[in-house]
Amino acid sequence: MITSIFKKSTPINYSLMGILMVLFFFLYQFHAVSSATSGIEITKKAGILVILFASLFLSNFIVKKNLLTKDSSYTVLFYFIFLLFFPSVLNNINLLLANFFILLSMRRLVSLQTLKAPKEKIFDAALWIFVASLFHFWAILFIILVYISIIFHVSRDYRNWLIPFVALFTTSIIFVFYALLFDKSAINFYLEKETINLQLDYFTDKYQNIAFSIYAVFVVFFLFPFVFSLTNKPLNLQASYKKVLFAVFIGIVIFVISINKSNDLLIFTFLPMAIMATNTIEYMQNKIQQEIILFVSIACGLFCFFSQL
Repeated sequence: MITSIFKKSTPINYSLMGILMVLFFFLYQFHAVSSATSGIEITKKAGILVILFASLFLSNFIVKKNLLTKDSSYTVLFYFIFLLFFPSVLNNINLLLANFFILLSMRRLVSLQTLKAPKEKIFDAALWIFVASLFHFWAILFIILVYISIIFHVSRDYRNWLIPFVALFTTSIIFVFYALLFDKSAINFYLEKETINLQLDYFTDKYQNIAFSIYAVFVVFFLFPFVFSLTNKPLNLQASYKKVLFAVFIGIVIFVISINKSNDLLIFTFLPMAIMATNTIEYMQNKIQQEIILFVSIACGLFCFFSQL
């Protein structure tokens, strides 16, 4: 039943996901906000909702434009389910912005496989990553993915290796100019985020621990089939799938080393995980297995969401 709804990419599916996003967003806000909110807070919440929608449908655009999945809505569904695993991210505007800029970067990196305007795509990807690092410093590690993409596609031109430095210089100049003009403490605040924290003792209740544990099982469950099926992918898409794989590992590293650790930091793995989950579902021949995986995924997402309210 679930597969019959999401196996095709239709406006009805996207409308359904949009309605569910709004519903669960307001459910969380209703429980998270204990007092009356000001106009500024309402504007902030509206901004968060816009970012969530933009991230959700940008993720769908990336996989459809670059043929990373079949013509289904599974990627959007899994991205939404992973958001339910850690509902506190619905209030973390800095991480949502950082992730949105990383998605913009991945859009350019995955499309690099066409070899059209590679220098522009490398510059854009690097620029978005450095912008993302302004909201969460360790998002800067995704610059590794830029160089991996260069190795895969355009390593022979030495100028491509220097383009990320141009993007870094551009971002730095704009940021310093902004800091000097509006907020001189912004530079020190940014540099303070360079700290590494390897401790995993941040859980405040058992349900956060359960949600993290379930998500870790999902990572393992979808990761290994994806890795072992890489050689069966079309040759022209294998580099793109490898980028998805590297993106998962980079996201995990960001989670492990970031200061002010929380489950929210796993948001950087949501898109690559959604792609891997979609590939697993789409290439299964047994419809009953597909239904079971989707049902378990949705049930786990709902349990994690409501248990952490």
